[in-house]
Amino acid sequence: MTIEFQVEGMSCQHCVAAVTNAIREHDEAAQVQVDLASGRVTVESAQPAEALKAAIDEAGYTVTGAATRATTGASGTVR
Repeated sequence: MTIEFQVEGMSCQHCVAAVTNAIREHDEAAQVQVDLASGRVTVESAQPAEALKAAIDEAGYTVTGAATRATTGASGTVR
C-alpha cells in the first residue's frame, strides 16, 4: 500500500533522515520518499497508516493529513 503523508516541521536533510529512520523502525522494507519543498512523505509499506503516522509523530514532526492508495489505485483518507 502507498501512503502519502503531509508533514509539518521538516526543513533540512536531518529532518528527512529522522522521518525516514522513524518509518523504517516500523518497517525495514519500507520505501520512503520525502519532498521537503511540499512537506510530502510518500511511503510504500505493508504497515498500517496509523502506525507509520505515529512513528512520524514520535520523531517530532506533525502529520496534518494522509491518504492511502492500494496497488489497485483505490484511495482513502487517514485521520
